[in-house]
Amino acid sequence: MSRRSTTHGIPRRSMAIAAFSTVVEWYDFTLYLYLATVLSRVFYGGGTASLALTLGGFAVAYLMRPLGAIVFGRIGDRHGRRAMMLASMALMTVAMLGIALLPTRETIGPAAGWLLLALRCVMAFSVGGEYTGVVAYLFEGAAPDRRGLVTSSASAASEVGGLLAVGVSAATVSLMSAEALAAWGWRIPFFLGAGLAGAVALARSTLQESPEFEQQRAAGTIPDAPLRQVLTHHRPAILRGFAISALGSITYYVGIVYVPAFLTSVGAMGEGAALWLSTAAAVMVIAVTPFVGVLSDRIGRKPVLLGICAAAALLPATMFAVMANGGPVVALGGALVLAALGGAMSAVGAVATAEQFPGEGRLSGLALGATAATALFGGLAPLVSQLLLERTGWPMVPGIMIAVVALAVAPVLIGLRETRPVLPAR
Repeated sequence: MSRRSTTHGIPRRSMAIAAFSTVVEWYDFTLYLYLATVLSRVFYGGGTASLALTLGGFAVAYLMRPLGAIVFGRIGDRHGRRAMMLASMALMTVAMLGIALLPTRETIGPAAGWLLLALRCVMAFSVGGEYTGVVAYLFEGAAPDRRGLVTSSASAASEVGGLLAVGVSAATVSLMSAEALAAWGWRIPFFLGAGLAGAVALARSTLQESPEFEQQRAAGTIPDAPLRQVLTHHRPAILRGFAISALGSITYYVGIVYVPAFLTSVGAMGEGAALWLSTAAAVMVIAVTPFVGVLSDRIGRKPVLLGICAAAALLPATMFAVMANGGPVVALGGALVLAALGGAMSAVGAVATAEQFPGEGRLSGLALGATAATALFGGLAPLVSQLLLERTGWPMVPGIMIAVVALAVAPVLIGLRETRPVLPAR
């Protein structure tokens, strides 16, 4: 096979399908948060308490991510990355279609909210295997001197999914009356997500297996119990992956995804305007991601991580304050700064966490480290932010949460060993 048609042993078509998969994955998963205020009315009756319930459902469901990552990680480590990605996307398709077809609170009462929570748990379980599987696949298919760039494409593609989610949400909310939105309009974005997920599941059937996994199969080094192997031999790597992902998760989920609910809660702008602002923030993330990936290939993962960590400790509290108290232009500026920070961390975090583990057991290691941190600092963080905001009335609280996590993980990042491959001079 020609060099033009492959990327380090994997056909470029397979790499493109894998990267595109995260567009659908993140569209489906973040759609819930972008429509949180709408879903709170449809399934929980509306009001401040209902928004907290909706965000609480996101947090509870998010705790299923590590379990899904462990289950799908074992499939990926024992039977191949391809099998894992096929199974996780099939499950995601079913969950998304189920949400689109759900009866509302007006139809069946409080049971509607419980059904929504159950399907969100299924969704989170499937996403637990999705992102780590794609990151590992892209990482293992990339040339050593382009791992940062290629692996960061998973982050960029996921933000395209987030951009699609916020764009579809904003259009749906803005173009429909409140009555039509509550009656049937909220279903449209979820039907779209189910269709996209089904299409990706079919496309994934053509994927070629990761060359690293094929080498493990040929050498007979596939672990019988990958989770036990990682826990026995790579506990420090799990801690490092946890720290990197903790900072990446809170900068993304509080600094980007939570922003529309924040702006609505503090009365800075309405639902539609807040969603359009988040659309601009998503574009910023997409623009930043490849540059940070290339930078990490040039100067290394550690200096990029340390620079982002310092910025995360200093900037977010001020950005949330100006978004709450300034006009639309000031709010946009604050949101773009937070988006650049979150996008940069996601870009370098993807390759940095993958490099903490060897190929044998890599997915199980990512499940224990990166995905566990995402559950705590991604799933719970928007809810905690909302509750603290309601209790204190202090708009800087979400930014202070980000700063606290940045300061907590800084010692781990300072002691981090550089993982960028050292290539022979040409």
